[in-house]
Amino acid sequence: MTKLKLTAALLGTTLALGAGAAHAEGLLFWSTQAKPVEETQKMRDEVLAGFGAAVDYQASDEGPWITRIDAETQAGSGSIGLLGGLHGDFTSVEDSLADVPTDLAAAGVVPGYVELGKLGGDSQKYVPWMQATYMMAANKQALEYLPEGAELNDLTYDQLIDWCKAIAEGTGGPKCGLPAGPKGLKHRFFQGYLVPSYTGGMVSTFKTAEAEEGWNKFKELWQYMNPASTNYGFMQEPLLTGEVWVAFDHTARLADAFNQKPDDFVAFATPKGPKGRGYMPVIAGMAIPTNAPDAAASAALIDYMLKPETQIATLKATNFFPVVDVTLPDDMPPSVKAAGEVISYTSTSPDSITALLPMGLGDAGGKFNQVYTDMFERSVLGGQPVRAALDDQAKALEAIMQETGAPCWAPDAASEGPCPVN
Repeated sequence: MTKLKLTAALLGTTLALGAGAAHAEGLLFWSTQAKPVEETQKMRDEVLAGFGAAVDYQASDEGPWITRIDAETQAGSGSIGLLGGLHGDFTSVEDSLADVPTDLAAAGVVPGYVELGKLGGDSQKYVPWMQATYMMAANKQALEYLPEGAELNDLTYDQLIDWCKAIAEGTGGPKCGLPAGPKGLKHRFFQGYLVPSYTGGMVSTFKTAEAEEGWNKFKELWQYMNPASTNYGFMQEPLLTGEVWVAFDHTARLADAFNQKPDDFVAFATPKGPKGRGYMPVIAGMAIPTNAPDAAASAALIDYMLKPETQIATLKATNFFPVVDVTLPDDMPPSVKAAGEVISYTSTSPDSITALLPMGLGDAGGKFNQVYTDMFERSVLGGQPVRAALDDQAKALEAIMQETGAPCWAPDAASEGPCPVN
């Protein structure tokens, strides 16, 4: 048996800082998480089936998720029994959340995660549910091309460039990859990893000289990326086919590679820049709307979701890790062991810079992400000089921050009023 020690480790760095209608009878669990069809079905069949009462789990994109919550709040009555979302999602609908009656101390939730769920206030607005992050994965065939003296968990961006170059030259074509397709999470790479690694911030350092250096470095790296990266959504697929040998993605979107061919791949931490290693922990939670049809039933479902056996079932279904201490059975998938070791290493590394998911943006979250996507498309794909693209995109970013009034979040220093764009 293996004792999971990840929650306390991830806590240290963290604190340093759909469908429109129910399709089945039962308590409606309206969530921005487990959106892939396979994960949604596993949530229904393998996680929620043991609750003892009918639960209609429906996954939604962030925009429709917020829109429906706002509409039901304004109407004064609602059909949503339980909300699932990321920390930043809940900051956008805080006024629509009831105080949670669950005894989180008895449930064994790490105290620091409990504090995050208070959203800066005194009452519990959401309950931590599960956690994950992003990491690197490589086919073991790529290891022979590692630069001399380079260590997987201590790579710099320069070493990653040299590695990808050596692979391309040694195999006759680029075999590094990024989920840069329409459904890929490339914006999280730029927000949480590249920019913080070079600037120490995400928003307030957006157009600095350090940011310019980071984007130019990424342009160097891109020439050794498989051109099909602009079509990739989940990197587990090109890893399994051999199109890509070295990749970055969310732990859940790499799981199939490790589970199907556990002897072929190795997981490791993301690279470091001049400021350190940008690192984006993903904290998901559960909340009860103020006008839930049956708040007691919603609270009972929360209690069920926090049980150790349910947390383990959730891990198997989604590759998101527990937020309580649990003893993992020996038969856990290889992806769990691979991701767990990377999460533990990255979250405890003194070089890591915790970059929280964007918060306080409301329904402008998509526009915020688009700023980074547009920066990539203009400067990397389109060939526009980085400085010109940064200056233009900084105007769009500043407009979003002024429109939403969102203050800075980690790794940027706290601000009075909208986070400045420097």
